[in-house]
Amino acid sequence: MLNPKLRGIVYATAAAALVTGCGADDIASPGTGGNITINNPAAPPPPPPPPPPSLVTAAGACPSIADPQGLANAGTISGPTGTYRVCQLPSLIKVSSTLPKLPGVLYSMNGRVNVGCDGGFAAPTVGSPYTSTTVGCTSTPLTADTNVTLTINPGVILYGTTGQSWLAVNRGNKISAVGTASLPIIFTSQDNVAGFNTDASQGQWGGVVLLGRGITTDCLTGTVALNTCERDTEGAADKALYGGTNNSYNAGSMSFVQIRYSGFVLGQNKELQALTTGSIGTGTILNNIQSHNSSDDGVEFFGGAVNMKNYVSTGADDDSLDIDTGAEANIQFALLIQRAGRGDALMEFDSNGAEADLPRSIMRIVNFTALQSQSSSDNDSNDLASTLFRGNSDTTLINGIIATPNNECIRMNGSGTTPATLTARSVVLQCNATKFLGSGSYNATQVGTFFGTGSNNNNDAFTTSFSSLFINGANETAIVATNPTTFANFSSTVQSFFTATNYVGAVKDGTAGSAWYAGWTCNSSTATLGTSVTGLCTSLPTY
Repeated sequence: MLNPKLRGIVYATAAAALVTGCGADDIASPGTGGNITINNPAAPPPPPPPPPPSLVTAAGACPSIADPQGLANAGTISGPTGTYRVCQLPSLIKVSSTLPKLPGVLYSMNGRVNVGCDGGFAAPTVGSPYTSTTVGCTSTPLTADTNVTLTINPGVILYGTTGQSWLAVNRGNKISAVGTASLPIIFTSQDNVAGFNTDASQGQWGGVVLLGRGITTDCLTGTVALNTCERDTEGAADKALYGGTNNSYNAGSMSFVQIRYSGFVLGQNKELQALTTGSIGTGTILNNIQSHNSSDDGVEFFGGAVNMKNYVSTGADDDSLDIDTGAEANIQFALLIQRAGRGDALMEFDSNGAEADLPRSIMRIVNFTALQSQSSSDNDSNDLASTLFRGNSDTTLINGIIATPNNECIRMNGSGTTPATLTARSVVLQCNATKFLGSGSYNATQVGTFFGTGSNNNNDAFTTSFSSLFINGANETAIVATNPTTFANFSSTVQSFFTATNYVGAVKDGTAGSAWYAGWTCNSSTATLGTSVTGLCTSLPTY
């Protein structure tokens, strides 16, 4: 007789042999052939949803900065993304200082904030001291530039606490607002922080103003003929002067920056833009800048010389891009999307009525897509068409798309001894039936001739086929592009600024390599610009 342990081994071996002998469709079961019910274990419950983004908690204090006045602890402010410590900038930053990105900290501007004292038309010297008009700088004449640099670290958020809050970088001083694609710098309004804004909000604070020593026209003081011309910033109650003779002037750097809800009215017909430059020079670095919902222009360049790449304007209520008073501007990769149902022109280039003054205003814009949905009857000014070129200005458009099916595309006003000029290469237009407007000494037929449809790869009867709001489709891809780096009308210096491209428009096809606009910009009902690290323009990021 087998002992119990051995008997169990034998039975187990026999059972294994029976199972092994079953074919693929066989079922080994005891008894007389009844079915077996196999109860599988229940599926595990789905994982819980991720927790909502954690709200920001206010920092306990403001950081120290190099400026002896320091940052004022202005309490806290709360909004949909949490509560923040408010660190208020002084009205005059006297020494070079850095604003660090810190958890739970926002930086505020309560009125005009000056970066350094205005150093005058030329840098002051020991033998020729300069009495600055900047508030807080008048007690002792300057014998050298104050040479203050305000550095703003990636990811920092600054806001204006009042409508008349704005940042002025005075002559002889610099800004270094250099964000990154994953940590853009944001200038915005108090209402944006508090969560009050909608996609229609605008004009809630001033904006950013860079002032330099480049050449300007339409003088407030001095004369063009004697190279002593100076102007003051449009909209400034206290004078913010600019002008000089140095078109290579360096006002600093701004990259990966959003400027939201700017353009507060400072006086009758006086508004600041999101970004205003006054006589800065080519030493200034401007790229990857978004203007969103400015109640005036997206950017406006007065005098001097400006180079800029990767510019996005969404929701401007006046012009998306404006140059004036003898400015010379080179811009490549510009996406201009006007406010729906409102706005004035996508572009306005002139010299503020100073048609006899030299230098002329010069705009060279390459690889741009400019979109405007409304008709001319909706315009709130006198531009009438989607672009206006007038008043001693010379415009070159290359590799561009202007899509404004309910409006005229180009208006030119002839005035002065040598009226405005237009050169177009590889530019396509989608306009209403009128297409062109003339005024002054120009008529519509002349403007159409200046554009030159059917030559130089230009087409004024184009039909867009965008694969999204602004990404090129088949029709855009079929247009033969012009290489700006070899364009004979440009000097070698100008050619070297531009990048060679083989497509028209701002965005070739939206692939990772061409989506220069994506990530660092914010989204709105005006334009979805792709996956955004900062989310909607109406909210703040919590990175």
